[in-house]
Amino acid sequence: MTRVTDTRAPRIPLLNGSPSVPGGFPAKAFVGEVVPFSVVAFREGHDIIGVHVRLTSPGGEETLHRLAPRLDGTDTWSAEIALDAQGPWRYRFEAFSDDFATWAHAAELKVAADVDVPIMAALGAQLLTAAASEKDRPAAQRKRLQADAASLADGDAATTIALSTDPALAQIFAERPVASLRSAAPEQTLLVERVTAGVGAWYEFFPRSEGAKRLKDGSVKTGTFRTAAKRLPGVAQMGFDVIYLVPIHPIGTTNRKGRNNTLVAEETDPGSPYAIGAAEGGHDAIHPDLGTAQDFRAFVRAAQKEGLEVALDLALQASPDHPWVAEHPEWFTTLPDGTIAYAENPPKKYQDIYPLNFDNDPAGIYAEMLRIVQHWVAQGVKIFRVDNPHTKPLQFWEWLIGTVNAADPDVIFLAEAFTRPAVMRALAAVGFQQSYSYFTWRNTKAELEEFLTSVSHETSDYMRPNLFVNTHDILTEYLQFGGRAAYRIRACIAATAAPIYGVYAGYELFENVARPGSEENIDNEKYEFKLRDWAGAEERGESLAPLLRRLNEIRSAHPALRQLRNFSAHWSDDDSVLVYSKHLDAAFTGTGRDDTIIVVANVDPHSVRETTVHLDTTLWGVPLGESFVVEDLLTGAVWDWSDHNYVRLDAFAEPVHILKVRERS
Repeated sequence: MTRVTDTRAPRIPLLNGSPSVPGGFPAKAFVGEVVPFSVVAFREGHDIIGVHVRLTSPGGEETLHRLAPRLDGTDTWSAEIALDAQGPWRYRFEAFSDDFATWAHAAELKVAADVDVPIMAALGAQLLTAAASEKDRPAAQRKRLQADAASLADGDAATTIALSTDPALAQIFAERPVASLRSAAPEQTLLVERVTAGVGAWYEFFPRSEGAKRLKDGSVKTGTFRTAAKRLPGVAQMGFDVIYLVPIHPIGTTNRKGRNNTLVAEETDPGSPYAIGAAEGGHDAIHPDLGTAQDFRAFVRAAQKEGLEVALDLALQASPDHPWVAEHPEWFTTLPDGTIAYAENPPKKYQDIYPLNFDNDPAGIYAEMLRIVQHWVAQGVKIFRVDNPHTKPLQFWEWLIGTVNAADPDVIFLAEAFTRPAVMRALAAVGFQQSYSYFTWRNTKAELEEFLTSVSHETSDYMRPNLFVNTHDILTEYLQFGGRAAYRIRACIAATAAPIYGVYAGYELFENVARPGSEENIDNEKYEFKLRDWAGAEERGESLAPLLRRLNEIRSAHPALRQLRNFSAHWSDDDSVLVYSKHLDAAFTGTGRDDTIIVVANVDPHSVRETTVHLDTTLWGVPLGESFVVEDLLTGAVWDWSDHNYVRLDAFAEPVHILKVRERS
């Protein structure tokens, strides 16, 4: 016969707790993130239950947070909680039979119907007396409970009704319930990381192009860390937080790629920075054209002075000239003819790169990769954009990120993994703090609604999307053929739909000419220098820099835009007009006021659209049909809106509204 203690179900079941991560890995948040906690809980019969989550902070402080039932028939209980300390938090869902709420509900119904009045009074007196006897209750509460219990002794209906509906008495029991049954789910971990792990505006550039000069003979004199540092104030003035550098290491000469990825390089071609390693060194060395280690550290300090944090590309691969090839040939794949296999993405071959093989000497290669990361952390780098992590073993990343973060929890890894969904999600689950995503290729209203809803709600417990609008390798057809309107539209959506986004240098100059038949820029900077006139373009009104600056100002001023999980899609009558909102309650804004942003975007860069948008205004506390005031944060225009509103969006002039909901007077 099965004993009660052998059953898997607790007395009050607790199911589908969230946050949660597939595979049992810790869920993630960042300092200040508002995290929705939810669980399904119920019991048999009509007795009322209560549910709370018990949180233990990294410092060991324990707090209880009461969950509220969702009125949707799903038995789901939820609460939003902002976590304010970095480190591992522990949380456990607990449920209990709420004896006071059960009595109060039954008493209110029965006494009103003149059913069992003396019994309900007696049960109430018994409950209050028991609560008053709890020694650790505040003395004032105990005194009140004793008096209320005495007043129920005569079974008076009016007294019973009054106490069963008394909000103050209900609050006493909400803070400290009387519970006859209890259940607890297993304790779980939620890793809270620093703010930059979840919030930031990224700007990518090639240091060798910044300050590069064309000489009289047509060749180009390379930029250096010193000349690149002169670009930092301009990036900071646009409001970016992270300056991301492609690999800065020596570049191999064997099979060096020429302009536009040609197989034959000219003598003056600088080569791809992803073909790492030469006689001057490997992943722990700096390309001599850029400067010295001292120059790099000075660049990091200059960035910090401008309020920028340096992110470095971590590309775990080697050119044929890398010191690893001679010192550790076992770290590569040797073909039957004795040669080392090149990197491939069939039918493509990358003749200037050898991929690493993690199977022949895992201990040695793991140790070396850890040494490389620790070397750059010692130089002041705390953010790594990891190139193609999906081509390395998943367990390697779990080990590497876990080991690095155990020593320094401030180190952040961004996964550049444009690959299958399961692989992208697994990389995030095992430790990557940020992830590139499919945003780059999601351009229609339907695609964006589906994508943004998914990353904000389905995978937000562990995968943080960094919405890069373009990269040095990716120039989508939308940008190639959408003109300047496309660049404005994509920047506005990326900057407002998620708390992390990025651009690659040249975006503000509308660089949209692709190499024929490809999705990358012609004259790709990966294979040559780019000489750009930043200041001149802005002076001539030909730069997107003012818009990027304004978008980052808006992000800085509105805490709702610095959250991921608060995205809500709304509706429009036009298949090209995307509508969404980001709302943050006053309890979490730090200002004492609600913060609500509505974005309405014409995602067709070739047209003028007129339509009606339909809003669920109850999401920010405005009853349906009631008017409210919105201010366009891009133009300053002010309108009276309600849940149904006419809009006109001209892709060539004003393709996007970013609307602030003003507080009602």
